[in-house]
Amino acid sequence: MLPKYKRVLVKLSGESLMGDKNFGMDPVIIEQYARDIKEIVELGVQVAIVIGGGNIYRGMNEAETGIERAHGDYMGMLATVINGMAMQAMLEKIGVYTRLQSAIKMEQIAEPYIRRRAIRHVEKGRVVIFGAGTGNPYFTTDTAGSLRAIEIQADVILKGTRVDGIYTADPEKDPTAKKYETITFQECISNNLRVMDMTAFTLCMENNLPIIVFDMNTSGNLKRVICGEKVGTLVKG
Repeated sequence: MLPKYKRVLVKLSGESLMGDKNFGMDPVIIEQYARDIKEIVELGVQVAIVIGGGNIYRGMNEAETGIERAHGDYMGMLATVINGMAMQAMLEKIGVYTRLQSAIKMEQIAEPYIRRRAIRHVEKGRVVIFGAGTGNPYFTTDTAGSLRAIEIQADVILKGTRVDGIYTADPEKDPTAKKYETITFQECISNNLRVMDMTAFTLCMENNLPIIVFDMNTSGNLKRVICGEKVGTLVKG
């Protein structure tokens, strides 16, 4: 099967790495993600990854933690680097060449983020993992994913979640919720559908960068999306 997309950015939430655990990461889930990513690399797809840090630390709730928002956000950025290192280790264990780039300098474990170098890496078939978000507080990893996808001229953002697409309501709470096959950016805003945070979503809309929301926890789904099968929900236009 021929891939529909040449260059993609895969956005994963930190929480998805927990599997059934309450904290940290589940090696079984990380290995499944890594093998799914390897499948599309072998098709010739150029891949970049952004992973959240919510399985380790969320820097959002200042009132609850007593930690200032900006300080907490930097802690969250470090959590994304830990997740990036875990994904890098698993990918390399199964034979995929990778590069980890960090928006915060930490030379001993990651390259600094340099846009042209990142593009060169994916052109050479290496999977590039972007860590530390945008390097700035008050921005989520969704925003980092949108920004990096635009910078490296990705064809699409593939947002892997626990749910198999975008619904009219939360399908885990409302059994009558209906799934969208395709939806426009404007419809998402009008219907108050939280696909990403508004900064990230607006970046994609203004740069006409499509988003596919799909269930990453089902093995093989990533390859189906890449090959153009109707998996998940496509947001465009």
